[in-house]
Amino acid sequence: MTDRISKEHRSWNMSRIRGKDTKLEVLLRSLLHRRGFRFRLHAPGLPGKPDIVLPKYRTVIFVHGCFWHRHEGCSNATMPKTRTEFWTEKFHRTVERDARKKTELEALGWQILTVWECELFADPQDVIKTIENQVVNSI
Repeated sequence: MTDRISKEHRSWNMSRIRGKDTKLEVLLRSLLHRRGFRFRLHAPGLPGKPDIVLPKYRTVIFVHGCFWHRHEGCSNATMPKTRTEFWTEKFHRTVERDARKKTELEALGWQILTVWECELFADPQDVIKTIENQVVNSI
């Protein structure tokens, strides 16, 4: 099947997909800050450069998009209809990398929390309460 848009336009579209400071991250950071949490962003010294690091609680938070990180059972984790072999491999590598980084962080003594796009958009207050409970109970 032929792509509906030109190669140049597809490249332009893909270049607009952000890796840092996404709407999800900014929303979660705002909620955390309002609740009194202080954090670091994208700590380069930690495996996977976690999106949010709460050093006081030795906790890292990854903010995952359901499509890119394959949120199991989520309607947002769809498979593109074209180039399925490419996408299957790409998603497989992403999930493997996520698992590897999580294992490395746990070995270093960090608690890992994952916030999914669909959960954050559906009920941000529930997500922040869950984070508070997990972080405060880990002390």
